[in-house]
This record gives sequence, structure tokens and C-alpha cells, in this order.
Amino acid sequence: MQYISTRGGMQPLPYCETLLEGLATDGGLAVPETMPTVDGETLERWRALTYPQLATEVLGLFATDIPRADLARMTEAAYASFPESVVPLREIDGGLTLVGLSEGPTLAFKDMAMQFLGQVVEYALERKGSVLNILGATSGDTGSAAEHALRGKERISVFMLSPQGRMSAFQRAQMFSLDDENVHNIAVDGVFDDCQNLVKELAGDLDFKRTQHLGAVNSINLARITAQVVYYFWAWLRATDAGGWTELSFTVPSGNFGNILSGFYAKQMGLPIRRLVLAANENNVLDEFFRTGIYRPRSAAQTLATSSPSMDISKASNLERFIFELVGRDPSRVLAAWRDLDEQGYFDFSAELPRFVDEFGIVSGTSTHADRLATIRSVHETADDVIDPHTADGVKVAREYVESGVPMLVLETAKPEKFAETIREAIGVELDYSSDLRAMLDAPQHVTEMADDAAALRAFIEEHALR
Repeated sequence: MQYISTRGGMQPLPYCETLLEGLATDGGLAVPETMPTVDGETLERWRALTYPQLATEVLGLFATDIPRADLARMTEAAYASFPESVVPLREIDGGLTLVGLSEGPTLAFKDMAMQFLGQVVEYALERKGSVLNILGATSGDTGSAAEHALRGKERISVFMLSPQGRMSAFQRAQMFSLDDENVHNIAVDGVFDDCQNLVKELAGDLDFKRTQHLGAVNSINLARITAQVVYYFWAWLRATDAGGWTELSFTVPSGNFGNILSGFYAKQMGLPIRRLVLAANENNVLDEFFRTGIYRPRSAAQTLATSSPSMDISKASNLERFIFELVGRDPSRVLAAWRDLDEQGYFDFSAELPRFVDEFGIVSGTSTHADRLATIRSVHETADDVIDPHTADGVKVAREYVESGVPMLVLETAKPEKFAETIREAIGVELDYSSDLRAMLDAPQHVTEMADDAAALRAFIEEHALR
């Protein structure tokens, strides 16, 4: 399996080299040269597998340059600290089923991919005899998941940008309480999109990228996308264990389009998915795109601070991978779309709108703060379950697309403990914290505040990078 760029200017690379590159050398995103497929017989054979074993099978279709024994060792190590089922499913009200993706060390779905990424990046660096300086941007959960997966690794340093004042107190504590020498937290005076733009600017400077050994672990890294594909297969298998070739729908809270893109890839691989339902918060640029075909990112000033902060994103990096498929994998049309985006602030695929549902099965909706509170409250009352605000966005929008005879699975993206203020507002409950979590919240915080300034970031990386 080889990987190419959405913009057509990168020579095909194997999996390990692709994950070390992060952003493609031509500024595009790496995608499989051909999408692997899975038939019904294989799916049935996979039913008896544990989650690490399933991850080995699915990832083995993408990471063909890694010996199977090495891949199996890495998946076992990645999920060793999770509960035995790794991803439990539980029913709530209205016929919905939550897919529990937040059982990892940072209580968020990002752990599902990051724990594997920590293993495979270290493996690739050891094989190459190199080092990597990870430059990433986070709106809340990616940063802590990456840092907890990569802390203490000798060949890796992490430079994680986050927007000042835009994360929950719990999210800040999870990142800033770390004092490992290879972890550098940088709070940027701006919003997530400003952080993301800085990452892209520096990654797009190929001389700087090569000199400083820069890589990426946010959802532009294909290893994360492929690792997330696994839990769509797992959830489908668990939800259909009674037997039968059953079509399901998935609802996915989404800001950067990475999580739902993995579901899109699973569907392309042959998993029987009827609908992929994208749930947005008030920063609903993606919802507008899937309803109108017009993609119009908003400025930093127009990006709202909401009670589901990990989705406070107005420029979705992974949408480019979907557009690549939408235009028949034609890099020239991808480049034309991004040229329109630069020149006029939007691109228009309204002529392709019927294909969004008919061909790709993607629909969307928006949830507001009032919706989140009402949804958290209703789930607590009817199912005696407490869900976090991002998952509440998913449940609210999922309810709009439930179809008779088609099970609806909602991806649970985080534990409610990460958003105690919103939970208190919704249901008046003070969540209990373990002694370890309380110690983390009370620990000294280590963070460098910085202006939205590429030159200042370059200088910081030059001073602290591994070589």
C-alpha cells in the first residue's frame, strides 16, 4: 500500500514514511493510492477477535510495510491500559446506542488513535535511526491525548499549540500539568484555526521542516485516520453480533472532519454504513457545507467559544480528503477549490449536493448550547446516564435522523468529567473525581504564552527541538 497527496505533487510513499511526514510535501494530505476493501466473509471471521487483534487486521491493510508480528505487538501495547472490551457499547433512550470511545488515559476518543500512534511513530523512528519534533494544534482533546501517548519518548519532542482561554479547565490541566522534558505547551493568543494555520505555515516551509525534523500528530496524520477506522468496524460487529448483514448509521460530533472521515473510509472499504451523520455545534461551517455544497470558513473573530469547545473550529483540515474523493481523485480540481478558497473565501460544490447523500451517505445538523443542556438532561432522566457536551451534540442531531429498522450508533467522544461546569448547569450534579484527577487539577501548570506569530514559534522550536 502506497500513499499519495490530495494535491498530486508527492511521490508515493509507504505507511511509515507517510506518518513521519504529516503534511504532504506539496501542502496536501496523504491518502491511500487505492482504498482496501473488506468482504462479508472477512467481516464474519473478524467477529471473534479482540479489539487489538481487530486493529491488527484493519491496520494491516494500510500498514503493509510493517511485519504483522510487529504490528500485533504495537496494537497490544496501545490498548493494554484500556478496559478489556476497549470500546463498550451501551443503549440510551430513543433507540440510540453510544459507542464508548473515551476509556483511555485522557478520557477522550483521541486516545483510540494516539495510543497506537505513539507506538508506531517510535517504531518508525527507531527503524530509520531518526528523531521527530511533533508540531500540533489542539482545540482541547488532541493535545492531551498526544502528549500522554508521546511523553518520555527519547526520539520525540512535542510542541502543542492551543488557543488561550478556549479550553475547559480540565483540558488545560491534562496538558499543562505535564512536566516531561519532551513536552512543550504553547498557548497562542487566538482561536484554534490560528493555531492550525501556524502549524500549516511551518510545515509548508520544507527547508524548516527538514532542518527541524518536523512532523504532525493531529488528524492530518494519516496514521490517526486509519487507527480510527478500526472502531467503526468494531462497533458494527458488536451491534450486529446477533447475526445478519445489517446496515447501520453512525452519528459523529465533528469539528475538524477527522473522526467522521474515518467512518467515510470504513464505508468505502465495504462496511455496511447507511448514513454518516455529522453533528456540528454553533461553529457549523461543515453543516452548512453538507446542506448547501458551499464551504465558507469563518474568521477567528467569527469563531464562537462554546460549551463543546473541542469543536470550536471553522476550517476543517480533513475536508480536503473528502473533496479529493468528491472530485474523482483529481488533484487539479482540489487545487482549484483551494485556490477559490484563498481568492474569494469559499468554494462551491452545490452542483454535487445530491451525491453527498445518495453516493456518500453523509447528512448533517447543528446543536446549540441550549440543545446540549436539554440533551444532557433528557439522557440523564431517561437512561440514568451522564454524557459530555460533545456527545450531547451527537445525540441531539442523531435523533433527527433515526430511521425505522436502522440502528443508530452515536460516537461518545469524551467523559463528562472533562466538562464539569456544563454538566452542573444541565443537571445540577457535581461529578466525583478520583484522587489522581484531583491531583492533576491542582498540579502546577507548565505553559508558554505566545502571540499568533510564526517567527516567534520558529525561534522557540529552533531553541528546543531535538536533533
